[in-house]
Amino acid sequence: MTQADVTEPSTATPVVVSTRDELRAARAALSSTDVAVVMTMGALHEGHAQLLREARASAEYVILTIFLNPLQFGPKEDLSRYPRTFDDDMRIATAAGVDIVFAPTPDVVYPDGDPGVRISAGPLGDVLEGKSRPGHFDGMLTVVAKLLHLTGGSRALFGQKDAQQLLLIRRMVRELDFPVEVVSVPTVREDDGLALSSRNTYLTESDREVALCLSRALTAGADASAYGPSAIRRAAREVLVEEPLALVDYLVLVHPSTLQDVPEWYRGEALLAIAARVGTTRLIDNTPILVGPGGGRLDVFSKPVTPGIPARPAS
Repeated sequence: MTQADVTEPSTATPVVVSTRDELRAARAALSSTDVAVVMTMGALHEGHAQLLREARASAEYVILTIFLNPLQFGPKEDLSRYPRTFDDDMRIATAAGVDIVFAPTPDVVYPDGDPGVRISAGPLGDVLEGKSRPGHFDGMLTVVAKLLHLTGGSRALFGQKDAQQLLLIRRMVRELDFPVEVVSVPTVREDDGLALSSRNTYLTESDREVALCLSRALTAGADASAYGPSAIRRAAREVLVEEPLALVDYLVLVHPSTLQDVPEWYRGEALLAIAARVGTTRLIDNTPILVGPGGGRLDVFSKPVTPGIPARPAS
């Protein structure tokens, strides 16, 4: 499936703005404060299109941001390699009924250059993806905070595929009192199970076959959810070890609010997450799971709960 196949063309062209003043004027022209925001780095695919459709269904107006944020790329990550497909992005935005596309350059978002003040992700930003990509989540939260202020949306939609990012955004919004609702949208997958990602364009045909082991491992783990955490981890790991060309960074079953490994007695919602390098590309995938009898795979987590793993029930 190509990006051009994702959506049918439409005649309603979004207003495209690239400066703060242009965004302010376009935003002021909207007749309602019921505005949903979808933030992207471009290279849109069907996963982004689903976010935009959900936004369109939930709000009177939709703002799409396209900004390749340099703060999210570490010294070993090639920013220049990231795909740039603005014309295709606009076709997807038009078909989804986007009202405003905000596509700034770095000097618009960071007018003073590299920002001296950033939002810290704290301890939750130092584990899993943060351990492999130091500073990534600080850069992500900094730009999300700025874009929330600039767009003035009443809700912002993010994909469940980036589960750690979603958790950190929720925490930032709650703890820093942002007047915005954060909405999670289920991961969108190809027919064979591969989670959609802009980075999939880096995969060769053989790499792509290897990459399918991530989604197969998640399915195997979810199928074992009734039998507890050890069974979930074991089932997922057995799939991964059969694919030696996938270099696994981590496979974890963690609490969705703390990212701590869940103990064997735990029953409730948990995140089964994988990161692996396939060829030259680092991929992540995850699935929410309900652990325990009657459990199984979830699309998204229920309403966020107070952080912390509950105390072990009395025997």
